[in-house]
Amino acid sequence: MYQLQVENMSCGHCVGAVTKAVQAIDAAARVEVDLATKTVNIDSATALAPLKSAIADAGYPVTSAA
Repeated sequence: MYQLQVENMSCGHCVGAVTKAVQAIDAAARVEVDLATKTVNIDSATALAPLKSAIADAGYPVTSAA
């Protein structure tokens, strides 16, 4: 499970775009987005780096990850 701080998310479209970006890398990933805190929780067996890159490529910078 990864917890990321992701900027530029403000609406349902953003949630969908981030979720789609992650699931393009790992179709089985579970993604939970909290717009209020700008956090994205990802349950995936995939390495973190490609997931972060996919989110950033979708236009949502990842500012921190744990």
